[in-house]
Amino acid sequence: MKKSGRGTKFLDKFAEVSALIGNEVHLRSLRDAFALIMPLFILAGLAVLFNNVLFPKIAQGEMLSNLQYWGNAVNRGTLSVAGLVLAPAIGYLLAKNKGFLNPMAASIMALSSLIMTNPETVELVLSGTEKAEQFSGVISFGNIGTTGMFAGIIVGLLSAELFIKLSSVKRLSINLGENIPPAVADSFSALLPGALTLSVFALVATLLYVFGNTDLITLVTNLIQEPLRRVNTSLPGIILIYSCGNFLFTLGIHQTVINGTLLDPLLLLNLNENMAAYAAHEEIPNIMVNTEHFGMMGGSGATICLLIATFLFSKMKASRDVAALSLAPGIFNINEPVIFGYPIVFNIPLIIPFVLQPAIGLTIQYMATSLGWLNRVVVMVPWTTPPLLNSYLATAGDWRAPLWQLLVIVIGVLFYLPFMKISERMLQKQMETE
Repeated sequence: MKKSGRGTKFLDKFAEVSALIGNEVHLRSLRDAFALIMPLFILAGLAVLFNNVLFPKIAQGEMLSNLQYWGNAVNRGTLSVAGLVLAPAIGYLLAKNKGFLNPMAASIMALSSLIMTNPETVELVLSGTEKAEQFSGVISFGNIGTTGMFAGIIVGLLSAELFIKLSSVKRLSINLGENIPPAVADSFSALLPGALTLSVFALVATLLYVFGNTDLITLVTNLIQEPLRRVNTSLPGIILIYSCGNFLFTLGIHQTVINGTLLDPLLLLNLNENMAAYAAHEEIPNIMVNTEHFGMMGGSGATICLLIATFLFSKMKASRDVAALSLAPGIFNINEPVIFGYPIVFNIPLIIPFVLQPAIGLTIQYMATSLGWLNRVVVMVPWTTPPLLNSYLATAGDWRAPLWQLLVIVIGVLFYLPFMKISERMLQKQMETE
């Protein structure tokens, strides 16, 4: 009893600390910002799919080029400006989550600050030649797109935080009186804090240029973004982070507390690179770009496997009833009815496959892709797309993808089965005791 009590206290403390981290305002604002701009990347994925799979089947020559202009325009307004839209989104949501009265001003400060941190001159290759030349007075898609996403995160958080802090200093607030329209009053109250905030980022850009002959975008990319991405989106990194997130879910805390902060932004970065490379007919660089297709079939923990195992092998009416109610949402990867109704939360036998089955699926995906038996993911599809269909669309029509998913589901059903039986026996004994 003493050990059990200590174990319960540890789990409670672990859950409490994880919840506090997940609800931290900066991390929450970061997750909210990615959720806000997610439609851009889904549209970009559809554009890539249309441009490279559908349009070539129905048109050729000039007609094909005209159709593909639509997809290219979508890419310019989505993938190519990912970092540029992310910074003001983070600035706005951070200010809003902190209760700041003028979140739009914080968003504008974040956008201006990010522009200031871009290099003054960029090296571009002239069309039709292989010669690179220096140009000033331009902003490169290479700096404000996928490559600039981490810089957008950092600048968005820091600029909004600094602006909010300075705005709380009463001496920096300009009060024009009571008879002034609110919009005019707000702009003047933000004048000095905004000027100081932008001056700080301009100073940072100047110091980096003068003493380092570099810029913040390049610095963040080389020192933070790429090392972190190499670690977190490696197969061991993904399995560790995703498994920890799933374990939190078994304690009643949503897995996005971990995954949404440590993993999703980097996986999105990988996927954006893949989409851009596929659209440009270049070699696809990244294997691991998401966890949905082989780690989240039916939702976190690949619970579609548990539902199938229940329908095929369970003799407990309560379990079959929950599975019947959970099937429709489970097909669209929504599995809260299973997690809290079966339940999986605090159900020791089912915690094991819930945490480990996604790792098995992700490992199979990685190995099959590495060996060339599965195309790399090049299209972002909505996470609610049903299993089998989602992998087919995400790999731009690779017929092998659903077969690999089907194999993982079969393995998952066999893996869940003994733990499901143990869980049912445990629940049966509890009912008899009561």
